Amino acid sequence: MARFLLYEDLLREESTQRSRKRLKLRETFVHRNIPDMEFIRTYRVSTTIFETICEEIVPLLPPKKNIRRIDPTTKILTALNFYARGSYQGAVGLSIDGSMAQQTTSKCLRQVTEAFNQPHILAKFIRFPQNRQERTLIKEQFYQKYGIPGICGCIDCTHIAIIKPAMNENRFFNRKHFHSINCQVICDENCNILNVDASFGGATHDSFIWQNSEIREHLEGLTTNTDETAMLLGDSGYPLRRYLMTPVVGALDDSPAGNYNAIHKRARSTIERTFGILKGRWRCLLGARQLHYSPEVAGKITIACCVLHNIYNAAGLDPLHLIVEESQQESQMQQSAENHGGLALLEGHRARNELIQLLNRNI
Repeated sequence: MARFLLYEDLLREESTQRSRKRLKLRETFVHRNIPDMEFIRTYRVSTTIFETICEEIVPLLPPKKNIRRIDPTTKILTALNFYARGSYQGAVGLSIDGSMAQQTTSKCLRQVTEAFNQPHILAKFIRFPQNRQERTLIKEQFYQKYGIPGICGCIDCTHIAIIKPAMNENRFFNRKHFHSINCQVICDENCNILNVDASFGGATHDSFIWQNSEIREHLEGLTTNTDETAMLLGDSGYPLRRYLMTPVVGALDDSPAGNYNAIHKRARSTIERTFGILKGRWRCLLGARQLHYSPEVAGKITIACCVLHNIYNAAGLDPLHLIVEESQQESQMQQSAENHGGLALLEGHRARNELIQLLNRNI
């Protein structure tokens, strides 16, 4: 019995020593002392961008009430490190931002992720064009770059791998035989994310997510109730609509429809580049990493990374791309949805034929 009590005392002392060591490391850590290149490599942002992020996020985090609490800026660095590396929390907690226990790292990550998901943060950094003037600007930029008129964004879904969820597992097991959330993204011609929905499981088809999205209702109402032409570009897995242009399946390369397909493909590649840049910078979203969180938390982590993606783009910094092997692996882990028909499809055919004729006249 005495030996057992002695062993317990030793364990408590060891735990106390670890806590004191971690506290000392956090107290002596100053992010401003990190060289710029090392800071960017570790956290994927410059010190200037980090200060901007802190201005937005620190007020949303619990304040540091005593010396043992984690400083809000250290919490943000811990989260950025996880987003950037996609490493297990234990490894992140031992990195340059100060030694932390895995439980503490997880708490920091959740608090910062929740802050990035606050409605006013999302409204500020992820915005679909709200008026005709904003939409016209995007349309003009798409036209100048690709020669296709009336386009205000590109749409697609990407799978974010997660561990097997405790509940409703079948909703998240996709046709590629792994668990995921199926995240719908709309981007502009500069790879800025205009809209994101990370609330659906991997078993859900892209077209179902689109059909149940608020942005679809918005575009349908816009093109029905006004004379404005506002279209998205999607792949053949999406339903053709007057506000959603898809490729012409089976078109000959030297035909007007084939010319339309070529232009459509070049312009729609913007969304593929967006996914590559997003996952190249925030590698926790890579399929090979697999988020070890519930679907709800994984979805919020995904959205937090989308906010950071836009902040990074706005700063004009060079993107980080996936290497060839990573890009190929990501491509293999994705899948397409199925098409829908009906009267709306006929209207979509009519709108697409008009666009094909317009593009053919410009050859």
